[in-house]
Amino acid sequence: MPKDKDDGGWKKFLWNSDTGELMGRTGGSWFKITLFYVIFYGCLAGIFVGTIQAMLLTLSSYKPTWQDRVAPPGLTHTPRSDKAELSFNLNDVESYLSYTKSLRDFLAKYDDEKQADPTKFEDCGDEPADYKHRGDLESDVGSRRACKFPRALLGPCSGIEDRNFGFTEGKPCIIVKLNRIVNYRPRPPASNESIPVDAQSKVQANVIPLYCTSKKEEDAGKVGEVKYHGIGGGFPLQYYPYYGKLLHPQYLQPLVALQFTNLTMNTEVRIECKVFGQNIYYNEKDRYQGRFEIKIQINNL
Repeated sequence: MPKDKDDGGWKKFLWNSDTGELMGRTGGSWFKITLFYVIFYGCLAGIFVGTIQAMLLTLSSYKPTWQDRVAPPGLTHTPRSDKAELSFNLNDVESYLSYTKSLRDFLAKYDDEKQADPTKFEDCGDEPADYKHRGDLESDVGSRRACKFPRALLGPCSGIEDRNFGFTEGKPCIIVKLNRIVNYRPRPPASNESIPVDAQSKVQANVIPLYCTSKKEEDAGKVGEVKYHGIGGGFPLQYYPYYGKLLHPQYLQPLVALQFTNLTMNTEVRIECKVFGQNIYYNEKDRYQGRFEIKIQINNL
C-alpha cells in the first residue's frame, strides 16, 4: 500500500519523537551549532567593543580631535528670520513685536544678576585687552571663570532703557556674535591691506573689527549711519579662548550691537556685515561664515 504523502512528513521533520531529532538533527548536534554561533558572535562583539574603546582613548573630552578641519567661526545676528529679513511698519506695533521679544530673550542671560557669582565670572574690563589664558584644556584645574559682559555695554541697544530697541523710532538694533569654537583664538588683521578702505578706521589693537555696508551699489546711499555698541566696536580678545561646555559652562560671548539710525524708509535695503582677521575666511556657499547679509525694510505709510 503506498505511503500517504501527508503521513506527518513535515511534522516529523520539525520533531521526530521516535528518534528525538529536531529538524533532522539530534540534540547534541544542535548544542554544537549553538555553541559555535555563540562563540562566533561573541568574538565579533568583542572586536567591535574593543575597536570603539581604542578609538575613545584617542579622543579628548574637552576639544575636537580634528579641530584643524573646523571651519572659521560663523557670524550670526539676533533677531534672525529664515530669509534674513527684517520688515516692519512704524505704525504697527505687532509688525515688530517678535523682533523685540527675540532680542529681550537673547539678552536675558547677560543680565547683571546672572553674572554676579565671583567663582564663575570675573571683570575683564570695558576696554579691549589681550587673550585671557586660563590654563591648558586638558589639565586638573577644572571649571574656568568667564569674563563678564554687562548688557549695559550695548548702550541704547541693551534693552535696559528702551525695551523696543529703537524699532518704534525707525532706528532698529540687531545683536551680532561670533559663534563659539573650542580653544579658538581669532587673530586681528596684520595690516590694513586686506580691509576695505572705509573699514580701516575700525582696526585697533586686541579687537576683531566688524564692519557693515551696503551689499549692492544702488543701496550705497540708503544705509545711512551705522552705530556700533560694545567693546571697541568689535570682538575683544580677552573673551578668548573658549574652553568648551565642560570647563566653561557659564561662558558668555562678547556682543556687538548695530543700530541703523538713518535707513531709507519704504524700500528694501540689503546690508552685508563682515569681521576681519588673519584666521577668519569667507565662503560664498556659506552665507554666515565670517559674514552675513540682512535685508531691512522700514515702512511708515
